[in-house]
Amino acid sequence: MNFKRISVEQASQIMSEQDLVQIVDIRDDQSFRAGHIPDSFQLNGSNIDEYMARANPEAPLLVVCYHGISSLSAAAYFAEQGFRDTYSLDGGFEAWLSAQMSSASS
Repeated sequence: MNFKRISVEQASQIMSEQDLVQIVDIRDDQSFRAGHIPDSFQLNGSNIDEYMARANPEAPLLVVCYHGISSLSAAAYFAEQGFRDTYSLDGGFEAWLSAQMSSASS
């Protein structure tokens, strides 16, 4: 495994300590619009090439899904593509909400 599973608290700490943390949310459009981690990018099959072209493989990358299951395979993919510090959020966006972290809607 070339990525790390991290808790909401660890993710929040990384986000506060690092200058640039890339956050990709792999949930569906409706769920993303209803709420997501601020500054996250909604990633899906139709925009992955665009994201890969502009992403920084040297900056930390946090992958978020609903419950922290789908993000495991997505994080593994990014790690295989050369992303250095790749993280999967344990518990996903539901854990983020449960921890009463900030969220945005669009």
